[in-house]
Amino acid sequence: MYRPGKKFSKPELSRVINGDIEIKKEERKERKRADLILVEQHPEFNRSTLQNFIKSGYVSLDGQTIKKPNAEIEINADGTWPILKLDVPKRETPPDLKPIYEDDNVIVLNKPAGLLSMAKGEFTTEPTLEDYGLLVHRLDRDTSGVVILAKNEATQSFLRKQFQDRKTHKTYYAIVEGRPKLDEAKIDLPIERSIKSPTTFIVSPSGKPSVTFYKVLKSDGKYSLLELKPVTGRTHQLRVHLKYLGHPILGDRVYGDKEADRLFLHAKNLEITIPGGERKTFEAPLPKEFSDVL
Repeated sequence: MYRPGKKFSKPELSRVINGDIEIKKEERKERKRADLILVEQHPEFNRSTLQNFIKSGYVSLDGQTIKKPNAEIEINADGTWPILKLDVPKRETPPDLKPIYEDDNVIVLNKPAGLLSMAKGEFTTEPTLEDYGLLVHRLDRDTSGVVILAKNEATQSFLRKQFQDRKTHKTYYAIVEGRPKLDEAKIDLPIERSIKSPTTFIVSPSGKPSVTFYKVLKSDGKYSLLELKPVTGRTHQLRVHLKYLGHPILGDRVYGDKEADRLFLHAKNLEITIPGGERKTFEAPLPKEFSDVL
């Protein structure tokens, strides 16, 4: 509290209070979010991809890594925005895959386990099936086997329509835990996306119709080799159906509980009509690791 007659300890502040001195307000320079600056400087990428680049540590300013897309960048004295350095790793070289079949319109490959079907988002440093041709259908990253790609858009549409109209026939081989009670059966269980875990799927009465036929080809009691023929093509269909039966696919890190070097699911053959009207069946031999387990 100020008391009359007591000397003010800060005379300069007193003069400010009395209005004798005017405080100059410091001018705040204009600022902009890092991701918005990058959108202007790198229009070849969308904003979501650029945000992922920032989070991955690919963006820096004056040698300092920017870690947050909403980091505020101060404008230069001349009214321009600083140039943000974008240092994205080079894409890995796609593996050299020998085609199962190839002509002027299609290429058929034996996809190795671990190879992505398509990029996650707009950009990835990993090789994908799209490095070999136009994507027609997909296999999970950890699934190996027959996949067909198009060399032109007309062929891509022609092949995709066959998958949509269920005019293709696919056969998979899988090694599962245990042995199913029946040697042959039809699994008719609807599937929908899990609300608790949106990247996974579950059997549910409100799900989409999903049908799989299976046959036990070989078993030692601990593991069984199954032939699987899906009628529908739901995401994770085979994995979800077998999990529900109590016999998850060996190496399934999402729906199973036993770890292995890979997911033991292989697209054995694909029957489809190629441009020109010829009906063909393409086959990929069973990987060696399947016979090693049984």
